[in-house]
Amino acid sequence: MPKNLIPFSLAGALAITTMLASAPCTMATTPKAPASVSATTPTQTQLLDRQWQFTFIDDATAPAPAAEHNGWRTLDLPHDWSIEGEFDSIYAMGNDGGYLPDGVGLYRKVLNLDKNLYSRQYGILFDGVYMDSEVRVNGKRVGGHPYGYSSFYCDITPALNPQGEDVVEVVVDNSKQKNCRWYTGSGIYRHVWLKDMPKVHFDLWGVYVTTPVVKKAYADVNVEYTVDNTSSENMNLTAEVDVLYNGKVVASKSAPVALPSSQKTTSSMTLRVDNPQLWSTTDPNLYQAQVRLVNKSGNTAEQESAQVVDLAEETFGIRTIEYSAKDGFKLNGEKVVINGGCAHHDHGILGARCYDAAEARKVSLLKQAGFNAVRTSHNPVSPEFIRQCDIQGLMVIDESFDNWRDSKNDQDYHIYFDEWYPVDVEAMVKRDRNHPSIISWSVGNEVIERKKIEVVTTMKHLADCVKKYDKTRPVTSALCAWDSDWEIYDPLAAEHDIVGYNYMIHKAESDHERVPERVIWQTESYPRDAFSNWQMNTKHDYIVGDFVWTALDYIGESGIGRFYYVGDKEGEHYHRPQWPWHGAYCGDIDLTGWRKPISHYRDLLYNPETCQKVYMAVREPNGYYGEIRETQWSVYPTWESWNWPGHEGKDIDVEVYTTLPAVNLYLNGENVGQKAVSEDTQFKAVFTMPYAAGELKAVGVDTQGNETGDVSVIKTASAPYALRVKADRAKYNAGVQDVAFVEIEVLDKNGNVMPIADNMVNVEVSSKGELLATGSANLQDTSSYINPQRKMYKGRGIAAVKIGDSKGKINVKVTSPGLKAASLTLTAE
Repeated sequence: MPKNLIPFSLAGALAITTMLASAPCTMATTPKAPASVSATTPTQTQLLDRQWQFTFIDDATAPAPAAEHNGWRTLDLPHDWSIEGEFDSIYAMGNDGGYLPDGVGLYRKVLNLDKNLYSRQYGILFDGVYMDSEVRVNGKRVGGHPYGYSSFYCDITPALNPQGEDVVEVVVDNSKQKNCRWYTGSGIYRHVWLKDMPKVHFDLWGVYVTTPVVKKAYADVNVEYTVDNTSSENMNLTAEVDVLYNGKVVASKSAPVALPSSQKTTSSMTLRVDNPQLWSTTDPNLYQAQVRLVNKSGNTAEQESAQVVDLAEETFGIRTIEYSAKDGFKLNGEKVVINGGCAHHDHGILGARCYDAAEARKVSLLKQAGFNAVRTSHNPVSPEFIRQCDIQGLMVIDESFDNWRDSKNDQDYHIYFDEWYPVDVEAMVKRDRNHPSIISWSVGNEVIERKKIEVVTTMKHLADCVKKYDKTRPVTSALCAWDSDWEIYDPLAAEHDIVGYNYMIHKAESDHERVPERVIWQTESYPRDAFSNWQMNTKHDYIVGDFVWTALDYIGESGIGRFYYVGDKEGEHYHRPQWPWHGAYCGDIDLTGWRKPISHYRDLLYNPETCQKVYMAVREPNGYYGEIRETQWSVYPTWESWNWPGHEGKDIDVEVYTTLPAVNLYLNGENVGQKAVSEDTQFKAVFTMPYAAGELKAVGVDTQGNETGDVSVIKTASAPYALRVKADRAKYNAGVQDVAFVEIEVLDKNGNVMPIADNMVNVEVSSKGELLATGSANLQDTSSYINPQRKMYKGRGIAAVKIGDSKGKINVKVTSPGLKAASLTLTAE
């Protein structure tokens, strides 16, 4: 396993979060009178996720209920009130939003700050609040944000009490529906941070690191820093920059910086790093830049010991990206074929709640499935998701919007576009621009106004807005046409550095003849077209990547990617509501994290050296459960199952995927036959044979005709007998809201997964943990995800357990009537 493909690790994040989360909501004592800049404490950042109160209100403009209001409940962030609800076809979110409740929520938290309003500034940074939020402190409005995916900052200093406690209130209005085409969640669903800063401090997202020169022997690292001097004095300080690798300083530099009062000042310096360790998808090496503002004017021991005015740290990577129609996409000078997947921001059974562990697991699932890139469709994601892409080595298209001025839903972003797009683009780019995993900025997706001439100007303005804050990456958006007028988009495409084609890669060859300098990637593709897309992607240098829709199943866009049987509701998810479907089944990976057969096939195409060499699955016989119908984003239902009771003696198709030249298939030890495999067969061998229960085994065959050690086995399972539970990690971290993902399987008496089992199970968690959710891959199961009872689907399910604040053992027990129970112990350290 490559060293970056950690089964799932939070790396150093939990150590940092432990320190922040374990501290009470107080600040270090500071003087109560004006102090010289040399005596200040650098910026302190504290996680504010714990102990909020929450209640529903009828109207976002209504007065907040009193503290003794009996509707309040205490909870920790991240929070998503929609996922706590029951699925119901009556809800206004409807098919798009997964049939979950919306509404207006109010959050309240009391801060007890040891504050100094003379020499300090205080603010709250929200990683994301869905949506249309208003933030008040002591009853005074201090900020808010309409777009639910952007991070935003509120300066709370003017509203603070000089002495005593301060009350923070956040109104969140997600009642205006429909405002999105997929599941959004509702509430403060990402982290919240308290910032306590000196009057002279680094601006929010004000340190910008680039690597303009990268060679084998050295790299030049440019560190740009913006300092906000909010004091009434002009300051002359020194900026010091250290570059660290694995905790050791590898380059240092300093320079004087003049800071006029009440102004922001931007400066930069370039440092040389010898023998740079490059960031890549297989070796995701990371560096840290530490930037200090130092006052060197004093000469007393007291001044000398307190000379650091402010400190900022940024993680970055040293790497190069290049792209051209002639040479394709290059990472660090080496051509890379991009095998990407699109991913919405939710975490399935957890809804929109952005626990760090869930973000790390999502990236790990993508890596294990063979993807080397992800597109954050169609909005900025949490900072932790991008950080995990850095750590684990996954390239990212960071996307801002699903629509511009013309609406896709009545209450979507078109309402805010003209006023807010500069703010939201700035927030996305400045927040994320130091991440080496990001290879491109995307500013849109299939915009409705694509045939209007003014769309060209809009795209130019958006691209210019991006490049105001980062010129080192290409700007893209996803174009699409459902008619014959594709060529009329040439002026719009010309405003792109790389042109995104949604489902239009069949136009690429003729487009290349017409516009030979155009660089293309398919920003969305149908799962069933994996082979033809792989051929296009690897055949033409001017096509630099493919991003399947989608990498993972998700809530909302209910029914997209489904197959169905005659007699069920017909058509696509956009034709009519598909209740009781409440999610999308078009992912390579299902809602539990299990890889569907299409995932193994795509992995084999792009990663023949590291994938499972021989993989076998069975096509569901048409008519077995009903006459099968497919939809636009579906693949034919194919399962790791040799349980087809009642089908004995009837033909069944077995698919084997391999890049080996041939494969043998055995049933109960008898050779069914051998088939040659090549690109001409799309690296598939399909055996049609009478079904008989037992053991099915596929074995790879080399060029000399000898069987290799590459084997895939599927066995007929007998009746459900027992349960098995497996945790995603051996150890967890107490006190930081770590999350364990527990896989649940139904086994027969021989330990085989029973692939048609649908037993109801109950999950119990001991007191040092908390059951957050249970679920299965069945997107027609309308039981609330917070329910401890869950019906298994195809013999599998999952539970999410939050690790508590106390170190020790957490017992998870899963029971089901008539089955042998299973339990495991999670260790919290």
